[in-house]
Amino acid sequence: MEPESLIELANTTMPFGKYAGRRLIQLPEAYLLWFANQGFPDNRLGKLMALALLIKTEGLEALLTPLTKPLMPKSDLIQ
Repeated sequence: MEPESLIELANTTMPFGKYAGRRLIQLPEAYLLWFANQGFPDNRLGKLMALALLIKTEGLEALLTPLTKPLMPKSDLIQ
């Protein structure tokens, strides 16, 4: 596991679905387990989701807190 992957995981948001806009590490464990059962996407997002599941099942989410950057408010995105 590379440090860059942890930084990316701490700051990447879910791009689609019910949890769109939520950071991957904040996705419910049950949702990540469902994806694991169905098969994670075969791309960088899928790898980050699998890493999120691993970190969550080990109870290590707090380790990513110092790596997390503030989310930009949606009102700042639309201009």
